[in-house]
Amino acid sequence: MAKTLRNIVIGAALTAGAAVWTTAPRSFGNRRKNYVSSLPEVMYAHRGLHDAGSGLSQQYAGESGEYVALARRMAMQAGYGTPNEVGPIAPENSLAAFAAAAEAGYGIELDVQLTLDNKVVVAHDPDLLRVAGDPRRIADLTYDELMRIALFPTAAPRAETSPLLPGATAEDPAIVRTPDEAPKGYYQHVPLLADVLRVVDGRVPIIVEFKFENVRDWGSRDDTLMQKAADLLDAYKGVYAVESFNPAAMHWYKENHPNTSRGQLAEDAPFGGADPVVWAAGKLAFNWMSRPDFIAYDHRNGNSKALAFARRMGAQAVAWTVRSEQELNACLPYFDRFIFEAFVPGETPASALRL
Repeated sequence: MAKTLRNIVIGAALTAGAAVWTTAPRSFGNRRKNYVSSLPEVMYAHRGLHDAGSGLSQQYAGESGEYVALARRMAMQAGYGTPNEVGPIAPENSLAAFAAAAEAGYGIELDVQLTLDNKVVVAHDPDLLRVAGDPRRIADLTYDELMRIALFPTAAPRAETSPLLPGATAEDPAIVRTPDEAPKGYYQHVPLLADVLRVVDGRVPIIVEFKFENVRDWGSRDDTLMQKAADLLDAYKGVYAVESFNPAAMHWYKENHPNTSRGQLAEDAPFGGADPVVWAAGKLAFNWMSRPDFIAYDHRNGNSKALAFARRMGAQAVAWTVRSEQELNACLPYFDRFIFEAFVPGETPASALRL
């Protein structure tokens, strides 16, 4: 009986130790050795401060009017558009949206991926359907083509999605052809990461998310994205951090750029209701690969035990994506930094932002 009890205790200790090793973030000693600092204490504008795109749904209409007005005002202050523009001035993930965020003093969260000709561009979705009414994939287009495709070309300010282009269908991307010439008048298009960095110019901190269509597969294009984006960021003089849902991407940074602050994106998916890999990632079971400095977690899952444990172990907790003052207040106790859109956040209590 005593031997059985001893084995149970030893087994439980080993299990607990394995759990700690699996989910632990980067150690304080390693951060100090590599001169990695905490994320700066600012609010981070999701895909820039934008007047069309993500989060601008009817659900948040009560607060998004002020947000859209601020995005347009700051974009014009930065030299983009005029009060006479009938369409969006600063659509999501555009140079104008990032300039607007920098003018307003907000940090920025953005997404990067590769074009057909291996240019690093800033865009969230794998295709242009939601943001341009064009169902074609960014990976199938060159940057020269992207420069001729307007974001939200026929939408009004505060539009959440772009209407389909004339004759286009979501099911048949082959129908759409890239215009031979750029649109007339003012418009924004998918930008190069290099141009975004030039526009922000170190004025505010940036969180760069690496996008992947398949977290189960890693190919040569993924290596190309990592290396090309890292080269651009290495040459950048401003403050930045990197993150991804794909732990392999943050493992790449761990091995190749240990002096860069890195974050693991995750959400607490229900067991049995999601891909097992997605579920395990939500429990931070792949932290052993990435050893992140921060955990970027769905703000609705703030009371997650996995997140609380990582936070106690020294990781910063970053909430995504908060879209109202009510949502911000609800998640304040669980997070250290906040990614927002669709509302203008008030002064965030300093006590809620732990360095």
